[in-house]
Amino acid sequence: MSAHKARRVLDQIRGRSYQETLMILELMPYRACYPIFKVIYSAAANAKHNMGLNEEYLVIIKATVRRGYYREKLKPRARGRSYPIKRPTCHITIVLKNISLYEESVVENSIGCFKKTGWIYKKKSTDITLGTIQGHHSLWFAQPKNYSKGLQEDQKIRECIKNYVQKNMRISSGVEGIARIEIQKRIDLIQIIIHMGFPKLLVEGKPRRIEELQMNVQKELNYVNRKLNITITRITKPYGHPNILAEFIAGQLRNRVSFRKAIKKAIELTEQADTKGIQVQIAGRIDGKEIARVEWIREGRVPLQTIRAKIDYCSYRVRTIYGVLGIKIWIFVDEE
Repeated sequence: MSAHKARRVLDQIRGRSYQETLMILELMPYRACYPIFKVIYSAAANAKHNMGLNEEYLVIIKATVRRGYYREKLKPRARGRSYPIKRPTCHITIVLKNISLYEESVVENSIGCFKKTGWIYKKKSTDITLGTIQGHHSLWFAQPKNYSKGLQEDQKIRECIKNYVQKNMRISSGVEGIARIEIQKRIDLIQIIIHMGFPKLLVEGKPRRIEELQMNVQKELNYVNRKLNITITRITKPYGHPNILAEFIAGQLRNRVSFRKAIKKAIELTEQADTKGIQVQIAGRIDGKEIARVEWIREGRVPLQTIRAKIDYCSYRVRTIYGVLGIKIWIFVDEE
């Protein structure tokens, strides 16, 4: 295997978590993925058995390849017409880092990013359950003439947080891990709660990022007499939330992975989160076809008309080289 072919794969997994790297290597259509998969799997096994580390907190911080010697062999041909050939070799180096030294439960005064919350959309399965088994993502009171200004203010807050995270993300994994952002407004205080699946990837080494984020939000919205407080909470099962799952599928589609493989892998991740059912729908020019179409796959039960069923919904838009694709995900969490 040449160094060029191995480098093409290593560029896609550098800086990503161990579990996400295994999924990418399983889905990529290159022959060099299998030996790299064995190297990473062996390194993680050594970390687990020799050092007692958890594979869930391993991140690939270094992935390099250098050219090796050429192996000479004979190309077999009939009637004694074999001729010598040279096969290139390479040396692959993989370095894993443990990030479990940081807080796992609740990390206060951290940062997050924005994914559009449910109340923005008109038609979805959570409309009939708001106020019964599901709550709103924005809690505040305003007069009718000031209601539109409050909505615009919430949107600016989320966009400001999203832009800050994209510029200061420690690991460009493609999955930012933001489940939802809750905003609670009082007379002199604005409380922002960010629910994340992978908070340790953002807070490592820079604990003062929250202060920078608060200053950016206050500067963007001209807050003078109102105090801003940001808190981040870790989700125990991140792939059980549709927003994080949609980010994963979007990252696979950007890398030209087949949409069926991406959906099936997402369903496998959801099953590990102990959900009762999932439905994934993708619309647009799928796989670069000239005619747009809609494809969907369902696994388990997804009762959209049952009020007592707690169903999480997400609508996500991803830009690819052949157009814009829309992703919709329904996850049946539990039944009240």
